[in-house]
Amino acid sequence: MKGNSLSQVYYRPIEAAIRWAGLLRFQHEIVAAIIDSRHLAVTLNCPRCDELRLYIDRIYDAIYHGELPYGQNGITIDDKSLWDSPDLTIRHVDLKRWMLNHYSGQRPAFLFSRGERIAHPVITLEAGNALLVEREALKSQLEQCRSQLRALQEQRKKHDQAPPACTLCPLSDRAEATYLHIIGAMLTLMLGRSPSGTPYSSFNSQEAIASALIAHHGHLMGITERTLQAKFAQARRKLQSAVS
Repeated sequence: MKGNSLSQVYYRPIEAAIRWAGLLRFQHEIVAAIIDSRHLAVTLNCPRCDELRLYIDRIYDAIYHGELPYGQNGITIDDKSLWDSPDLTIRHVDLKRWMLNHYSGQRPAFLFSRGERIAHPVITLEAGNALLVEREALKSQLEQCRSQLRALQEQRKKHDQAPPACTLCPLSDRAEATYLHIIGAMLTLMLGRSPSGTPYSSFNSQEAIASALIAHHGHLMGITERTLQAKFAQARRKLQSAVS
């Protein structure tokens, strides 16, 4: 079957490869440059030539190894004499099934509907690597926040254990603002999400953070539901006023 429509009932291997590579607008030039049933001219001048050659080779390789049914004029026939014939064709449904089994990460538009492509988005190697890099960066940021939290907890522990005379020493406005900024920033980060939508931590609410602190450190002075909620609210207001 010849034609310029994107999806057809069946395709010649070159027609399927052209659509797979997204080069349908160059189909006339590509078909005119065919040397035989499966080889293109070396001097073919169109975008992504190497990608197109790879797709042709993949299709024929699948045919040779019995992975992809083929035939003539849309009729499935297991006849090896057709391998080198320009009349060799592949049915749309067989090609789609083969791609799902062997190239499940790809969803070319001529085989898959828009809904299918949205439901199963293609993640390229580059995008996957970018997500991994982002994940490692977020893990590093989260560990920094945990280290800061542990440092604050240690400072508070030392403060609670200090001699009574020390309690008479007032906390300077600058020091208090610093602590509130740190607490507010950590709360915002721990409850936030990355640009890709990944949560920075397993906590989904301020109450969950307070509950975890009470569960682990409820024996310390100040680690109570009422005090934590008051300090959290104060810290977030302080942070908001600083960034406004």
